[in-house]
Amino acid sequence: MKAFRLDELEAERVANQGAYLQFLRERNMSVGLYALDAGELDPQSPHGQDEVYFVVSGRAAITVGEETTQVARGSVVYVPAGVPHRFHHISEDLRVLVVFSPPEA
Repeated sequence: MKAFRLDELEAERVANQGAYLQFLRERNMSVGLYALDAGELDPQSPHGQDEVYFVVSGRAAITVGEETTQVARGSVVYVPAGVPHRFHHISEDLRVLVVFSPPEA
């Protein structure tokens, strides 16, 4: 078993001075914590893996392909591999768990 605490992951992410911290990598998936502060721009480009976003905290909009929806704590969004997507209109600091399958390259 591997167990994690979000507060410890957030501290590690901040210490590494990055918006993304991959904290688990297994044969069929990887998991990370992604952080964007209010008003920040999301620099993502399409990934070669399917993704699931679970919003831990914050508020924003996300556009996946041609569809846009609002997200907040508890929201879950699936993004198919290769599809353009981006968080925007981030009104509260956003913290998101990201699951990639297969693992992020």
